[in-house]
Amino acid sequence: MKLIGVDIGGTFTDVIYTDTDTGVSRIHKTPTTTEDPSIGMVKGITEICSRYGIERESVNHVFHGTTIATNAVLEHDGAKTGLITTEGYRDILQIGRHQRPENYSIAQDIPWQDRAMVERRYRRTVSERVTVRDGKAYEKTPLDEEKVIQILDEFKQEGIESVVVGFLFSYLDSEHEDRVKEMIHEKFPDFYVTTSADISPQFREFERFATASLNGFVGPKMKGYIESLETRLRDAGVNCDLLIMTSNGGVANSQMISEKPVTTLLSGPAAGVLGGQWAGALSDHNRLITFDVGGTSADIGIVTERGFSEATAGDTWIAGYPVQVPMIDIHTIGAGGGSIAYIDAGGAFQVGPRSAGSYPGPACYGRGGELPTVTDATLVLGRLDPEHFLGGEMEIYPEKAIQAVQKLASKLGLGLYETAEGILTIVNNNMANAIRSRTIQKGFDPRDFSLAALGGGGPMCSVEVAKILDIPEVIIPPYPGITSATGLLTTDLKYDAVQTIFMSSEKVDTEYLNRRFKNLEEDITEQLEEAGFASDQITLLHYFDCRYVGQGYELRIPVMSEAIDSNNVKDIWETFHAAHKREYGHAFPEAPIEIVNMRVTGIGNMPKIGDPNFAEGSHSLKEAEVKTSPAWFRSESSLKQFDTPHYQKEQLPINEPIAGPCIILQKDTTSVIPPECTATMLSNGSILVKIGGES
Repeated sequence: MKLIGVDIGGTFTDVIYTDTDTGVSRIHKTPTTTEDPSIGMVKGITEICSRYGIERESVNHVFHGTTIATNAVLEHDGAKTGLITTEGYRDILQIGRHQRPENYSIAQDIPWQDRAMVERRYRRTVSERVTVRDGKAYEKTPLDEEKVIQILDEFKQEGIESVVVGFLFSYLDSEHEDRVKEMIHEKFPDFYVTTSADISPQFREFERFATASLNGFVGPKMKGYIESLETRLRDAGVNCDLLIMTSNGGVANSQMISEKPVTTLLSGPAAGVLGGQWAGALSDHNRLITFDVGGTSADIGIVTERGFSEATAGDTWIAGYPVQVPMIDIHTIGAGGGSIAYIDAGGAFQVGPRSAGSYPGPACYGRGGELPTVTDATLVLGRLDPEHFLGGEMEIYPEKAIQAVQKLASKLGLGLYETAEGILTIVNNNMANAIRSRTIQKGFDPRDFSLAALGGGGPMCSVEVAKILDIPEVIIPPYPGITSATGLLTTDLKYDAVQTIFMSSEKVDTEYLNRRFKNLEEDITEQLEEAGFASDQITLLHYFDCRYVGQGYELRIPVMSEAIDSNNVKDIWETFHAAHKREYGHAFPEAPIEIVNMRVTGIGNMPKIGDPNFAEGSHSLKEAEVKTSPAWFRSESSLKQFDTPHYQKEQLPINEPIAGPCIILQKDTTSVIPPECTATMLSNGSILVKIGGES
């Protein structure tokens, strides 16, 4: 199988090719075309094929991580959207819940009110109601179809592009939502349609309606992007499956994503966590803090022996909006290579979250940027080699970086190098604090983990961030600058099905649970078979969302038994108690437990990238040395200049400790090894850095 993974970032579009038969992999980076990211993506694919003699028509799958939906939400740049909901519930999206982002602030920004995805004037209600009797859903009030047609006519006149249908109890029975969707397809086929039961058939109407509204808001843009991308790929001679990364750590086909783009809101960052997990597994490390630093942001994830951490109910938010779909637990802060250093209104020295982005970019890019950034500071300190930036394919201008940092230094009354180091110290501490919030505040000791340095910026700052946190070890993957693109080639097709039920541990109907699981299994299996997977390529995983009776949020726990009976159901309760103890530090073994949702995750096994082998290119340390030049590092509490060797990674000797300070060059990134640290190149291409000790 010949696979290509493409991740589009704010600054660069990263491309990786692998042949699963020969084990050969190739990487490439090209500037992101922000006006239409599909242009840069196809350009990157054609360039890597031309450079390495890859026949475009031989590519079997293209895997893609995208930020189209995420950016549409962050920039509030989506479709003009209308909502049809149950009579009396027009303002669910406005009211939200009793929680507020800032409990004690009189004037605060509440995104779902101040920047609603569906403006109030485009929210309409119809008479309809489904309820429950004797445990079964039934129609209490028929759907007023004449009113639906009237609303749709009004939407057409008002220029609505996307229609969201969200009824109060559609998670119990979606018949009314399905009927409205059918009417829209029959009479108004130009509307993009989202029903809340299709996106998230779960209770909590605010979260369900908000998730469906997000889907409707970004849907037309995402659908148009995918259609454009598929056309460009075909025109370029790459006529194969396009698979898109989703927030749950799997991929889905383009048709599924066109219908449910809300599932891609963490597309790129999710792939980064998978790439970090893959890199850790190469050297038998299964407790990782994945630290993915790009041009505009840094993404933090946690990997343990149980795999990557998933976001719990109540924690899945994007730009202040609740999102009721499965997601990897990822925390993002505005800190990256393009983060701008400045003096704020109070006279304080700050770095980020504002970024120079790809254009104009850092001052050293020579594209018109004049403000000092993290990349400029790194260059001023001699930790970036202008002759080998992006493998020597991109020219950068040290004198422009010096000018930008010197202007800030003059305002601060500091020297050039002190200011540059101050920029890195501030941004590194900002990132360390973000890691603390995802580890210490969640009961994890960061000293028990290795830090996986990902992204183009991760290897430049991760060792110093690890020092701040007393993390003893940093792992730099074989291709750190394109970790998200690599992560795309380590995953599988992954679809989720969920059904809300309410069942107490004091009165369990195992027959009902098994029957509902079977129905969900059949739905997922059918979807995967339609995607081309045979039964022996499909794996089904079962979960319950559980809580103690009276709690407001749930924990997701695995259900290991193929069939639930009165004996093994006790194992489920014990699993929940243990998960609650692990998450919150306590459990209540005598308290009744409530099953809220049941889930089935279907996995279609995909071909994957193999383990890289760098041993054949191993040379002596002397042969790997490119040059020695001055670089500035803090050592023994003072900033000092060191004569710092620069090594070409591909020629480093295997398993030979290399003392810092040193700079390790490769096309997709630069790895900075400070003093009092030791780096060792492994045969799989990873670099293992020991903090303050021998490797």
